[in-house]
Amino acid sequence: MASKTAHAYIKGVDSQPRKVSIVASLVRDRYVSDAVVILENTPRRAAKAVRKAIESATANLLQSGSIDTKTIAINRISVTAGTRMRRYVPASRGRALPFEKISSNIFVEVCGEEKVKKAEPKAEKTTKKADAKAEKENK
Repeated sequence: MASKTAHAYIKGVDSQPRKVSIVASLVRDRYVSDAVVILENTPRRAAKAVRKAIESATANLLQSGSIDTKTIAINRISVTAGTRMRRYVPASRGRALPFEKISSNIFVEVCGEEKVKKAEPKAEKTTKKADAKAEKENK
């Protein structure tokens, strides 16, 4: 059986990479079906973004061919720092204090096994039909 992989890269998630990586470590090296259940019951804000990334990668894998859905597993998941937006907050005496809004990038790679193709009984039926037609023509 051949194994196929697909990936999804979600950019600009409005959470800090430190917080998103905690959620990503919960589902690392698990089957996708188990990971989705875990993330649906995780009370962190980043769980929704990680789940969407996993489901996107799974959809990409299923789009590529006939894959057995029970064998789809998370091959690799990583969280990196995204862009930082500089913003200012008002302070006393007319000042403005700078701060940065930090975002994250989530990379998910999933792999799955192709479905086993069964022997085609249709080919045997067509040959029997062709043989039957040939016998009728001979008679």
